[in-house]
Amino acid sequence: MEGEINEVLPDGRFGVTLDNEHRIIAYTAGKMRRFRIRSVVGDRVHVEMTPYDLSKGRIVYRERTPGQGPGGGRNRGFRR
Repeated sequence: MEGEINEVLPDGRFGVTLDNEHRIIAYTAGKMRRFRIRSVVGDRVHVEMTPYDLSKGRIVYRERTPGQGPGGGRNRGFRR
């Protein structure tokens, strides 16, 4: 399903409003954490849901924001 993040909650969870106006609590998938894909309020996301609990889900994809190229928003001077 698709939706939009409308709230950032503690412990890596997000409040997501789906396109059918249903609100769920979603967490970031492991691949998104591994590649450090950040999500903020207003992002369009794809969510996987379980049929056992329709109030929870997992964010598996964040749609690219228009006008932002690859690697946009990074601080180039920072090295770890």
